[in-house]
Amino acid sequence: MANGSTPQGAPESIPGLLKRNVQRFANAPAYREKEYGIWQTWTWAQAHAETRALALGLLALGLERGDHVAIIGRNRPAHYMSMVAVQMCGAIPVPLYQDAVAEEMAYVLEHSGARFVICGDQEQVDKVVEVQDRIHHIDQVIYTDKRGLRKYDHSAMNWMEDVRAEGKAGHTRFDAELDSRIAALGYDDTCVMLYTSGTTGRPKGVVVPDRGILRLVLQTHYVELSPDDVVLQMAPASFDASTFEIWGALLCGATLAIAPPGRPSLEGIADTLASQRVTVAWLTAPLFHLMVDQGRDDLKSVTWMPCGSSSSSSG
Repeated sequence: MANGSTPQGAPESIPGLLKRNVQRFANAPAYREKEYGIWQTWTWAQAHAETRALALGLLALGLERGDHVAIIGRNRPAHYMSMVAVQMCGAIPVPLYQDAVAEEMAYVLEHSGARFVICGDQEQVDKVVEVQDRIHHIDQVIYTDKRGLRKYDHSAMNWMEDVRAEGKAGHTRFDAELDSRIAALGYDDTCVMLYTSGTTGRPKGVVVPDRGILRLVLQTHYVELSPDDVVLQMAPASFDASTFEIWGALLCGATLAIAPPGRPSLEGIADTLASQRVTVAWLTAPLFHLMVDQGRDDLKSVTWMPCGSSSSSSG
């Protein structure tokens, strides 16, 4: 049984289990992200403070239980904290592929009935604005990177930092409501809603409950993750492989090291593996064999690696 399994008396939801990890690992690293060439770190305590402030801000904007919140952007801590904040509110995060064109994005926004959309940057905001005139249930757009957005209509659009600030300022009004919503969550509530790529037809929405995530990363015999692990995160949050990377790291108290943005290169992956001392990495089989064939020693810190349909474990 993996470290972090759910014994009797454990919290009965993913937000509850993550709060337990905050209490256990407050000053340990939860997320790492390379920004402007420098690796940035969020401790468990820092990540929890930002996540709760965002959840309170979402309540202030009117997010209701059962609402769907689309999240569109590259892999980064702010978007994973957003997923948790949405869950804390009793709502459902719906990550979308950031390279989807506006028309593809419109279908998922319409089908999911998303009331809120969290965008990474101006490019993603522009796609939402392009289709918003025919998707009338979108009430709020929140963006992470504010560059280029100063002159946009902000009557229903907010910078994420402003939403967090509103949450902090209004915490006395919303603390009890947020705690009530978290307490009401259980293992059968939805952790995330993922959409298929749509290569053989319209994308299909797949509801993933908390229970399914826990079975994947905690109640398992194929891998044992611990707080000492550093998990490489490469898959888009909208792709099913990311469920192991993101929730495996967070629920087991490990560190999630997010690969730098852009098209992955052998040199870039090798640098991340070595500099972050990654212990768990999910690579494609061809990429793994390429690294081995070139005789690279960048994998020396990795102790467990699934490769396609198989896995590799260092002796």
